[in-house]
Amino acid sequence: MSDYRIGPETLRLTLRAMNEGDAGPFFALNSHPQVMRLTGEPPLRSVDEAREAIENYPDFDTVGYGRWACVLKATGSFVGFCGLKYLRELNEVDVGFRLLPQYWGQGLATEACAASIVFGFNVLNLSRIIGLVLPGNVASIRVLTKCGMRQNGVVPYEGHTAMLFELNR
Repeated sequence: MSDYRIGPETLRLTLRAMNEGDAGPFFALNSHPQVMRLTGEPPLRSVDEAREAIENYPDFDTVGYGRWACVLKATGSFVGFCGLKYLRELNEVDVGFRLLPQYWGQGLATEACAASIVFGFNVLNLSRIIGLVLPGNVASIRVLTKCGMRQNGVVPYEGHTAMLFELNR
């Protein structure tokens, strides 16, 4: 199994596995009320909890790929995460993303999402990628649509009803 801790690069972003140095901004991202309100996940409670989540993130070891930190090339700043995650309970690969609010509206999520999808099809040789979005998350729906994904119903996921977007190779 290949290990893709280094993900794709885009015009403005480097995508790479998170490390301990990302714990502070990862906590800021995953505890921010505006960010977390449409994720269906509880917010992180501390930088230590964020560090533990990063250290115990299993995806690169189990399937070879995962969610990458999105880092601005120009400044080296952590802006959020994006990448592919194998969802065992659905037997699907999901593209997901989350950015700090100060980076919203700049096309960075679309840039990272599109690069992740291309990576999934061209490097991982996937035949289908999905995106799960809670209803009402208009910005995420717009990103997935810009990346060529189309809604195909809803699915129960982790106690929520999520809109299912898909793209086939």
